[in-house]
Parts: sequence; structure tokens; C-alpha cells
Amino acid sequence: MSTKDFIEKDYYKVLGVPKDATEAEIKKAYRKLARENHPDANKGNVKAEERFKEISEANDILGDPKKRKEYDEARALFGNGGFRPGPGGAGGSFNFDLGDLFGGGAQGGGQGAGGFGGGLGDVFGGLFNRGGAGAGTRTQPRRGQDIESEVTLSFTEAIEGATVPLRMSSQSPCKACSGTGDKNGTPRVCPTCVGTGQVARGSGGGFSLTDPCPDCKGRGLIAENACEVCKGSGRAKSSRTMQVRIPAGVSDGQRIRLRGKGAPGERGGPAGDLYVVVHVDSHPVFGRRDDNLTVTVPVTFTEAALGGEVRVPTLGGPPVTLKLPPGTPNGRTMRARGKGAVRKDGTRGDLLVTVEVSVPADLTGKARDALEAYREATAGEDPRAELFQAAKGA
Repeated sequence: MSTKDFIEKDYYKVLGVPKDATEAEIKKAYRKLARENHPDANKGNVKAEERFKEISEANDILGDPKKRKEYDEARALFGNGGFRPGPGGAGGSFNFDLGDLFGGGAQGGGQGAGGFGGGLGDVFGGLFNRGGAGAGTRTQPRRGQDIESEVTLSFTEAIEGATVPLRMSSQSPCKACSGTGDKNGTPRVCPTCVGTGQVARGSGGGFSLTDPCPDCKGRGLIAENACEVCKGSGRAKSSRTMQVRIPAGVSDGQRIRLRGKGAPGERGGPAGDLYVVVHVDSHPVFGRRDDNLTVTVPVTFTEAALGGEVRVPTLGGPPVTLKLPPGTPNGRTMRARGKGAVRKDGTRGDLLVTVEVSVPADLTGKARDALEAYREATAGEDPRAELFQAAKGA
């Protein structure tokens, strides 16, 4: 479809809806007309087939909010549909060059209405996704590749955060040919896709889809004299080292996304993203449970039985003192608040302290005598009585 046809066609009239119709109203009108004019329901009816294509085309534009906005703006620019005749003529004669309107002008190399060098030509080219002359000849920017890398941190680095060097290899614009792919630096616009990097393929019903151009591999350019370094691709492998800040509180296996830190773009396109997969080494003392750190602290039998104060190490900070209540059982977990891993909001989790009663392997004479006396004093108690009672009841 030419740009002139695009502007002159009243898609609202085609679907029979007002210009302020809602998306639901447009969809309802399209479905009704599509059923009435579908080729399967009108075998051999050429007019119905053409009508169906026209309806599908109208829905393709008005059913997409972005395309609809561009369509409305273009028609408003030219007086709500139809090109205005020039001052020297009446009726349907045109006495001006459409290339002037769309940025081509006398310098457009005879592109005319179908080969705009910029301006609305880019809008219409993107609107219809066509690979023909109406899509323009300007090659489009290309986003750089995403890169994935890995880093291994110590347990403390993962909790506190760290800046680490990463050496990365990626595809970037070839320096030998300045990213053109041509050793002379003068590639030509691909004649198949006219520089868009895409070609259209029909999918029936008046719709079309786009695929990367098979001749230029989506670049929009073809190198007549291929660069010996990049073999005409315009991209070459490069290595670089950059300092990457890993945020505090990162966990093992976490994948961090750093926007714009990937491979450079082509023809002014944005850089890709860098994804860093983090591996964390274990710690000989501390463990981790979500935003909390864990530690197991041995205590004596008398500390657990009689109570007392126990000093507990923390990660990278001074010890804390926890108070054991009398009769603390083995395996009880207590909490030291604010001594854990850093959360996303900057606060810290807790340190979970699990008590482990330590049983001495060797006893001195005095200690043995004291325990013997304790055993005699508690001879009537059976700590397993409730266990057997429960087992019997079950």
C-alpha cells in the first residue's frame, strides 16, 4: 500500500464505527463484518473477498492502539483524509512532490512518495512492516547482544557486597571496517529489504508478518568487498574487562541483570544487557537462611541447665552476648536481631543462634564425683516416661 492510499482510506468508515470508538466497539464491528464477508462463506465472490481484505486491513490499524494513533495523526496532518490539491489545480491533480513532505525532497534521489528518507516515511515503514520501497531506505539501529558471565564470591563478599573484575567476550562493531562489513567502508543498501533488515510474508486475511532478511541477515546492508576480519558481518569478537558492583545480600545462584553493560549496539543502537550468575562459597562457621544468618554455638551442660550468658560471634562485627534461660534444651534457637544479611531495602536480617549442649569426653575426678552425686539426687526421675506412655497410647 502506498502512503497516499494509507492516508486517503477512512478505516473508521470501512468498519462503520465513529472516530472515537472504543477498542471493544472496533473489535465487535470487525468480527461482525469479517463473518459476513469471509471467503469461506462467500465461495467465488470476488467482491466479498476484497471487502474481507479491506476489513482486515482496517482492523490491523485501528485494533492496534499505537498504529491507530499514528494513523489519526497522519490524517490530521493532511486535513482528515485525502491529499489537498495544490493552488494551481482543482480536483485530484497534485502539483507538489510528496518527497518534500516526507523529508526526501529534491535530494531524495528520485525516491518520490515511496522512498522517504526520514520523517513520516519511517512512521509508515514501521506501521506496515513492509519490505518494499515504501518502508524507506534508512538502515535501522541494532541493539547489542546480551552477555552472560559468572562470578564466585566469598561468603562475606556476598553478604556485604563487592566490586569484582569481569573479563567478557562479545560481538561488537568490527574495528577494521568500522562495523560496516565492507573493507572499503562503503556497503550498499540491501535491495531485497531496502535497508530495513526485514521482509514481509503473507499470513492470509490481509495480514502480514516480518522475518529477518535472508540476504543481509537482518543488517539492512550488503558488503560488496567483505572485510577480511569480520567476513562481512560487521561484527567481531572482542574482549574487555570491567569492574562490576555486586549488591550486598546476593545469594548463591542468583542472576543479576545490569542494563546497558552488554555488547555495544550497531549504527547507534543501544548496548545489550549483562547477566551475572553469582556463586557463593560456604563459610566454616556461618550459614544462611533467606535474609538470616545461622550459627551453632556449643554450651556446657551447666550453662544449659542453670542458665548464663554466652558470647556469640557475628560476621564481620563484634561478638554479641545472649542470655540463656535456666533449663535451655539442646537445639533451641535464639535470635540476635539485625546481625544477618542485608535486605533489598538496606535493613538487615537476624542471626539465628542454635544451642548445642557439649558433652565432655573425659571427666576429672572432681567433675565425675559431682555428676555421680547429681545422678543420685535425680535417680527417681525418668525423662523417657512420657515417651513410652505416648507410644503405648498410640
